[in-house]
Amino acid sequence: MSEDTKVEETKVEETAAAEGAEAEMQAADGKSKRAPRKKAAPRKKAPTNVNPDIEERVVAVNRVAKVVKGGRRFSFSALMIVGDKKGKVGYGLGKAKEVPEAIRKATQAAQKNMISVALDDGTIPHAVLGRFCSAKIQFIPASEGTGVKAAGACRSILELAGIRNVLTKSVQSTNPHNVVKATFKALENLRSEAEVAKARGKDIKGLRIK
Repeated sequence: MSEDTKVEETKVEETAAAEGAEAEMQAADGKSKRAPRKKAAPRKKAPTNVNPDIEERVVAVNRVAKVVKGGRRFSFSALMIVGDKKGKVGYGLGKAKEVPEAIRKATQAAQKNMISVALDDGTIPHAVLGRFCSAKIQFIPASEGTGVKAAGACRSILELAGIRNVLTKSVQSTNPHNVVKATFKALENLRSEAEVAKARGKDIKGLRIK
């Protein structure tokens, strides 16, 4: 190999090295000019229980599996009941990938959907029947000292509503979701003596609801 050829190869290598160094410097300048990324602000979780007078109870927590291409993805659903034991009660359903988050969502939904229940000295004004799908539940007024004769989700709802004495009878479906909704249907149908008297256009004195 002649000396001229060696000199040309050396020049080519030096030129390539210089171009590479210049490209690296330009890339470094571009990175330095780029504005830094802003850090995302942490999400503020809403408080689970805003009103300290409201009590919470868990009715059911279910694990659900979704089958996808990569395998199974698990999530949880929670059914919650809240009430102040003074005639207001509500229920809510929450779904999330973790149990605490599902309970928090269900509690918030329950607090938003609270209803007022007509009470009569610790019991209900009259007998009532509630239905939802195949679930049927009946409430009958009871005297002082009887207690809440109910079980499961129905008992929790009645206690959080402030009912101390009542007889209940539940038939057919035992699904907690159906029982809860049937119970709320029955409670929504309760009417106080004042409401019935106003609807009939009569005086409340001497009026008795049966």
